[in-house]
Amino acid sequence: MKNELNKNYSQVMEFILLGFQTSPDVQILLFLLFLLIYMVIVVGNISMLVVIKIDSRLHTPMYFFLRNLSYLDLCYSTVIAPKTLATFLSKDKRISYNGCATQFFFFALFVGTEGFLLAVMAYDRFSAICSPFLYTVRMSEQACVRLVIASYICGCINSMIQTGFTFSLRFCGENRLDHFFCDVPALIKISCVETLVNEIVLFILSALIIITTTTIILVSYACILSTVLKIPSTHGRSKTFSTCSSHITVVSLFYGTVFFMYAQPGAISSPEKNKIIAVFYTLIIPMLNPLIYSLRNREVKNAVKRILLRKNLFIDFWPSVKL
Repeated sequence: MKNELNKNYSQVMEFILLGFQTSPDVQILLFLLFLLIYMVIVVGNISMLVVIKIDSRLHTPMYFFLRNLSYLDLCYSTVIAPKTLATFLSKDKRISYNGCATQFFFFALFVGTEGFLLAVMAYDRFSAICSPFLYTVRMSEQACVRLVIASYICGCINSMIQTGFTFSLRFCGENRLDHFFCDVPALIKISCVETLVNEIVLFILSALIIITTTTIILVSYACILSTVLKIPSTHGRSKTFSTCSSHITVVSLFYGTVFFMYAQPGAISSPEKNKIIAVFYTLIIPMLNPLIYSLRNREVKNAVKRILLRKNLFIDFWPSVKL
């Protein structure tokens, strides 16, 4: 059937993002909901970037990685959200072929990089808790920068492979994407050529990334748990492990949704399920991450208090200054 379509139609030059097919009233409600979520994402992640930048006590490897995590969350949600918001209010739901490829490339780049960065953050906690005397050597400024660059390189390689394989497919006749952004499962579904190789590549690449990074995370936390259990006092164990709780929560949310979306052979069979899961990891997780790291992290909360206190002191001092 797909070969017949290939013979009868020319290559499409644009796609139509069907998004959430509901009534106009529901579309407006969804627009307001998505706009609110995106505003929280922008404010939350920019606030995290500013707080870590301003407060010198947060100039440590752990918060250097957290700053990059906030940057990635802000970037990949921004790749998706503006176009999605526009499709809620506009009857023109088109996106050009090149625009679709560009959107997917940057989305895959930032999401893939975040997966590797979360593994790096687990290694950072392992080094801090299991080898505290070697921590400053292992996680020097140069080492931290190299680890972040390596995460971006791995994310870029993943993105180039995914984008190259996906957009090497031929799309002819059918150009309606049953999704709210350009993603592999929706694109594979409307292709007019055989897609078995692409589906296998998607599964193997996603599984390889998930297995590699989760192995690093699981081994790191297994060593951390072993070390923590050797601490004699309950307070000491609780205080040590509390530095990992936010990261564990973020890892569980991120990898859980990515696994259900990409690392299952039948992942492309249910468009509606894919949309719901996609909303979770493109918008909900970037919204929750700064909240998790701020509300469950005493150092971040104290940093915010110090910044607000300095601001209040400045405001009180400023009227007394005479020019």
